Amino acid sequence: MTLLRPSAAEQRVGGASRTARLRRTLGAFTTGVTVVTTTAEDGTPVGLTVNSFTSVSLEPPLILWCLGRRSSLLGAFETATHFAVNVLSLGQSATARRFATSGVDRFEDVEWQLGPGGVPLVDGAAAWLVCRRTPVRVPAGDHVVFFGEVLSHRATGAEPLVFARGQYRALDPDRLDP
Repeated sequence: MTLLRPSAAEQRVGGASRTARLRRTLGAFTTGVTVVTTTAEDGTPVGLTVNSFTSVSLEPPLILWCLGRRSSLLGAFETATHFAVNVLSLGQSATARRFATSGVDRFEDVEWQLGPGGVPLVDGAAAWLVCRRTPVRVPAGDHVVFFGEVLSHRATGAEPLVFARGQYRALDPDRLDP
């Protein structure tokens, strides 16, 4: 198998085109959809849609997620001691879109409760993980990688929302390969 290399013409095209091609390629990898939340120093709940979330370790229980360096929420997450990862369920694509939108009150019309560590938990999620932010943060390109020690967690059994090829989708267990 050989990997395709960009043609000379494609290499001359600006970075935006290369970024769009890379985004399309990465879109072939299906991810879960999460809303990561915390409480700002002034008590305001903050959060955003994140699909760069993964488990790191079971012992100790650690997870990671990534936040863009230009995000207006970077300061809130850098100073927060705790955060929650809300794994969205099927039917929560409007919530995912809301938390991905800048310049709006992301919590408006979203049902949530204050959870352990003072972090917002989105009602109806497929799962929640409440984490203590570790002191380790890793700059990585245009993002910062945050690590969290999982303090409490719960799965509801609800079907998770997934994202692939630029769209929110549902898992379809009837289409699994034998």
